[in-house]
Amino acid sequence: MKAYIMGNYTEKAFQGFLKDPKTDRKAVVEKLTKAMGGTMHSMDIVRGSYDFVVVNELNSFEDFAAVKLVVEASGAVKNLTMLEAIDFTKATTKASEVASGEYKAPGQ
Repeated sequence: MKAYIMGNYTEKAFQGFLKDPKTDRKAVVEKLTKAMGGTMHSMDIVRGSYDFVVVNELNSFEDFAAVKLVVEASGAVKNLTMLEAIDFTKATTKASEVASGEYKAPGQ
């Protein structure tokens, strides 16, 4: 299961970056992903509402939830958000199969 994971560093993390500005966070995230049996495709520092975006694949949503628990419990990351990539054709095919009137809008 492929997902995009976004998050923000905390003040604790920024203090660590100032103490050791050459710390390799990609290596740490990749090691955690591999420990969960997954693959990390990329990690980028971004400008905007989030500080970083990671693209990785894990076996289940529970694996992603475990990563969130571990990372946020460290105190270095907050607001970890996971967006699961889906096969849109599969979703629309399934929707087409059940769109034969099974769902009625309120008042119909």
